[in-house]
Formats: sequence, structure tokens, C-alpha cells
Amino acid sequence: MTSEPSHITSRDNALLKELRKLSHEPGAYRKAGRVWLEGDHLCRAARERGVRAAVAVFTESVWPAARAEWSGAADKTVVIADALMAGVSGLESPAPMGFVLDLPSRPAVESHAPSVVLDRLQDAGNVGSILRSAAAFGFRQVIALKGTAALWSPKVLRAGMGAHFGLRLIEGAEIAALDALSVPFVATSSHRGDWLHRAELPYPCAWLMGHEGQGVSAELEARAARHIRIAQPGGEESLNVAAAAAICLHASAAQAKS
Repeated sequence: MTSEPSHITSRDNALLKELRKLSHEPGAYRKAGRVWLEGDHLCRAARERGVRAAVAVFTESVWPAARAEWSGAADKTVVIADALMAGVSGLESPAPMGFVLDLPSRPAVESHAPSVVLDRLQDAGNVGSILRSAAAFGFRQVIALKGTAALWSPKVLRAGMGAHFGLRLIEGAEIAALDALSVPFVATSSHRGDWLHRAELPYPCAWLMGHEGQGVSAELEARAARHIRIAQPGGEESLNVAAAAAICLHASAAQAKS
């Protein structure tokens, strides 16, 4: 039997204070041990992957219609005034629902998994986009080295569009953690290496995606078994790292299935 939701009327409520931090501070989830998903798309993606929310939050205006679908989706359900959700939200147009999840424990590196290594990527949009590409093309493990944007931050979650829940995510890793990988490393480069469209790519492998301005670090690049560059007949100097990742991961997946 599903219990009735709790109603929150004060903006000073402890849960709402926590949600404001989780919505606006990229690293707040680490201290809280909880993650805030805002909007039905992310909540649905989590639920479809078997993730159960600790708390489901709905606005008063949407709850009557949402009740049939979402009742029982979390350990606890709360309903708040629409104005209170606007005060919590990190979005320009606040979503009428959200989930609070317990932060998943950090998994060990899976040695043979097709992987993507993120080397100090700064832009949350780029990181989230790469997670989407990794999930789409079967690269089920993403290892974010120290200095990379927080994987569970609100902006990365939104850019990832639910990809988080289909991936093995390891963040804040030292380069030494890559010793556990037994697949070959493939480094992207804008100026040297084999042309992607002509290369025979190893699979499974670990693609190295570097800092937006500096690229892959010299220490990490030295570990690469292959260096790959993408032909750009239009004459641009380089590609955005998220675009480059999508092209490379697709190429790997296509060759693996051919």
C-alpha cells in the first residue's frame, strides 16, 4: 500500500534547503551523498534503469495528474507549492517534479570494459554530452580523472539526459587507477596519428579525451597504443571535444559490429 505524500509549505524546510544546494552548487552532492534530478525525463530514465529514488518531489499543480504514474516511485513522496519549487530549481523554467537519489558508490575499474577516460575536461556540457555518446555506442565505463567537471553535478546530469544510469562512472581518479585497465589506450590528437577513417581500431579499447584547450596530458598520451586524428576537410583547426568523442566512439562501435 502506498503511503500518502507529505506536504511542505515552508521554504525553510530542511529538505528544500538541501535541494537548493544540490541544484546550484556543482560539488554539493559529494558532501550530501545525494543527487537531485530535476524533470520527468531524468526521473524516468533513472526509474527505467531500476534506480529507486529516496525522495520524489512534486508541485501541487502537477501532483493530481502525476499521482497515478509516480505514486510509489520513491521511498518518500513530498508535495510542495509551485512557488517553492521555483525557489529550489536551477532551471530557467522550473520542472514540476524531481527525484532525490542516494549517490551511487564508486565502483572499481572493470579491466576489460570498453571505456572513455576524461582528462581534466572543464565544461559540464561537454562532459554530459560525452556520457551520452558513451552510452549510445556501448562504451559502458567512464573514468574521469581529477580536475574533470563533477560527473553528478546538475549541468552534467542535464547534458547527459539519463546516460548516467546506463554507465559505470568512476570520478576523481588518479592516472594510476588506469593501471587496472587491460584494454589498449587510444588518444585523440589534432595534429598527429592515424586518420580515423582509415584506421583499424582496437576493440574493446579506452579512448582518451583531453582538456578542451590543452588536449590529453603528456603523461597520459605516453600510455596510448594508438594516436588518432579526425580529417577536417572544411579546414577548421580542431573539433569540440564532445563532437570528437562522438565521432570516435561511433567509429569504434561501427568497426566492432562489422
